[in-house]
Formats: sequence, C-alpha cells, structure tokens
Amino acid sequence: MTAIDSFNFNGKKAIIRVDFNVPLNKETGAVSDDTRIRGALPTIKKVLADGGCAILMSHMGRPKQNPDPKYSLKQIISAIESNLGTKVQFCDDCMKADAQVAALKPGEVLLLENLRFYEEEEGKPRAEFATDEEKAAAKKELKEKQKEFAKKLASYADVYVNDAFGTAHRAHGSTAVIADYFDESSKMFGFLINSELKAMDKVLNEAQKPFTAIMGGAKVSDKIMIIENLLDRVQNLIIGGGMTYTFIKALGGKIGKSLCEDDKLELAKGLLDKAKAKGVQVYLPVDAVNADDFNAEANTCVSKTNETPDGWMGLDIADESIKTFSEVIANSKTVLWNGPMGVFEMDKFAKGTSAIAQWHRPRPTAPSPSSAAATRWLPSTRTSWPTRFRMCRPAAAQCSNTWKAKSCLASRPSAATNDPTGLRPDRIKPQSPTHRAPGSFVPPTGNDDRAAKKKLHQVRARCRNYWLK
Repeated sequence: MTAIDSFNFNGKKAIIRVDFNVPLNKETGAVSDDTRIRGALPTIKKVLADGGCAILMSHMGRPKQNPDPKYSLKQIISAIESNLGTKVQFCDDCMKADAQVAALKPGEVLLLENLRFYEEEEGKPRAEFATDEEKAAAKKELKEKQKEFAKKLASYADVYVNDAFGTAHRAHGSTAVIADYFDESSKMFGFLINSELKAMDKVLNEAQKPFTAIMGGAKVSDKIMIIENLLDRVQNLIIGGGMTYTFIKALGGKIGKSLCEDDKLELAKGLLDKAKAKGVQVYLPVDAVNADDFNAEANTCVSKTNETPDGWMGLDIADESIKTFSEVIANSKTVLWNGPMGVFEMDKFAKGTSAIAQWHRPRPTAPSPSSAAATRWLPSTRTSWPTRFRMCRPAAAQCSNTWKAKSCLASRPSAATNDPTGLRPDRIKPQSPTHRAPGSFVPPTGNDDRAAKKKLHQVRARCRNYWLK
C-alpha cells in the first residue's frame, strides 16, 4: 500500500472515503459539530494541492430507503465549503456520477450522495424475511450486488484513499470491497487514519500501567478481535454500551428486551474466562437507565443490569456504574476508549458517555515537574490531573455540548523540544513560581490564578486542534 505523503496526485482523480456522519441541528439542519469534516481536510487538501481532483463519499445515519432527505449529504455542503475554502459540487445519486466525474478538472471537488441509500453499501438486506433460510439467501445475493456497487464507485477514479477511521473496521462496499479494484500502488490511507494508527500503536506499545481499556458499542461481534488483543496488554477492561447485555445474559442475568447477541453468549463467557486467566479485571455496568421503547421520548427507569424489567431495555449506564468506572479511570495511567456507554444520540441516554468523557480526578498535591502526571492534560479538566488518555472514535461521537471529538490525544510531543505537552518553551514565558516551564504546570493558588489559567487555555487549545495540525 502506498504512503499518501509521498504520492503525487497530479492529473489524477482520487475517490476518498471520508466519515462525514456529522450531527445536524434539529431545527435548522445546519452542522452542529464539524470535527469530522475538519479531520478530513489534510487529505483532501493534499489531493487538490498536487493538482488532482477529489471525489468524496460518505454515509450519514441509517437510512431505510433511497432517497431519504433526512440523511442527505446535501445538507452539509456549506459546512464542507466553509472549511475547505473551495466550491463543492454534488451528485444526488452515488451510482450515477459518471458525467460529473468526467467533467471534473484539477482542483475541483465532487461530493457523492449518501452511500447508505443503497443497501449494497452495508451488504445487509432491509426487507423482512419469514425464515432464516430466506434471509441467508437474500444476504448472499446482496453480497454479489455489493461487488458491483463497489466496482462502480471504483470506476470513477484512478486512486482510492480511505480516511474514514470510524468505519474502517467494517467490511462495507466503500471501505473494504472497493479496495479490491485498485492495485497496491493506487490505494492508500489518508492522513487521519495514519495519524490514528500511529497514535494507537504508541499507546498500545508504550502504555504506562495501570492500563485500562473501555469497550462500548452495540455488538460483541464487532469488538471480539480488539478485546482478545487487549487482554494481553491491559490490567482493567471496562465494558459498556449495548454489548453489556450479551455478557449479562451469559452470566445468567435478566435483561428484559435489551440488545443481545444470543449466538455470542458462549463467546462472551469465554472472553470473561480468558480475562480471569490473564489476571485482567473486568468491569461490567451494575446499573442502567432503561427505556420502554427505543426513542428519545421513551419512559425511563433505573435498575440493576441483571434485573432489567420485562418489556424494558437498557440504553445507558447509571450512577453507580459511572462512579465505579470513573474511579478505575482515575487510578489508571493509560486509557484506551472505543465505543459509547449508551445511546448517546438521545439526550436521555447520553449521561454515561458524557460522564466518562469528562471524568475528574480529586485535586492532589502538585506532582514534581518531571513526573508524567505533570505533563498530561485532558480537554475539559480544570485543576484535576488526568492520565495519558486516548479516546478512539465511537460512531457519531458527541461526548458533550462543548467537546465533541472522536479522537483526542491529550498530549503530543513536540519534535523540536521533546516537550510532552507539545508547547514550545520560547512561546510560553513563565510568569510566576507556579507558571513554570512547559510540562511542569501546578494548580493555581492565590494571585497566580490568572497566569495559570492562561497556560491551561493554551494546553486545551493544543489538544482541541490536534487533528488540524
């Protein structure tokens, strides 16, 4: 596979799989968080700067029909244009873009309509089936159609670039199947995926202990490979999200109508046995916020996760679980997070994910300037001391109203200074005994408050802009 930074796109059409599944304002329809759009900019700009043209493809939401205006990517064109600084053309059918693609000139951008308008993208039949045999036959037939779907997308371009980290693990038409139609020299990862992989590799191979992994999301089957790999590396494993109930049921708990993969019960139990054998402490939610229906206006109640009432489903972790998980995180030196704790897209069930994302540790005695604690900062903390923290991209991450980032590495070393905070000493002038050299910030006291807050704001800004550098 080719490295994007050494590839010359001059005169070439590049089809780029981006993740523009961004949240929209319910009233205005405007993009309420453009983090994902900004994350893809370096790759798109590289193609354009080299003299190539960019064909962007993405999904949005889970549409059940074609077309579905609610999930049209046409709604985000203005947000892309304002961030990219150039006009973006639009094709209202991703399978009928031949004419527009042929007319593209170097430096131009074309956005294809939502890929998931076609069921071939995910490779899952949308119809209802009377028997499992009928469903299996339909899925097999659709898999063949998926190849033609991917082949059509591939025909638009000379080069394929995958920069959709949030969906890269899925065997969808635009993320996996399409790659088969390009030779090794004409397919590559974008800058976003490359930076994610490098950062994750660093965290996995240079993790300070205790190392805690947080696994959320809907299905155990989606995380099995990740969990098994992490069991050899972590000391603590926190499990949340919909997959919780597959584990709870495997342990004999009562789960109501909560999401559960019945065919993965033995797998879940096996993972728990492996964790125990390897000395990994597994933390499952002990209480949950339940709903009587899967919608934002559903009635709610709180119960133990293994005592979910009949007719109710667990959609978020509750206070006792939040407290336990936060304590585990607070006592960890490295945290790897993948997947939400609940159905965070709905406000009633977003508390658990937000609470874990914004955890605070008790204010301790200031560490020494050379200690790791003195050099690690997490956006949204004030005078607390975070650990090295890695938050992997859960789908459509929306951790809070003020900090919605799929990924944020709390510190990035500066190549020029080897400063773990990433802040240049020559750009920050110490102003007081507690406002020292980068990497030795101490919680403010008395008259030092203003200078200390200024330093903290600079650290936060560096973290927020991590993916834009």
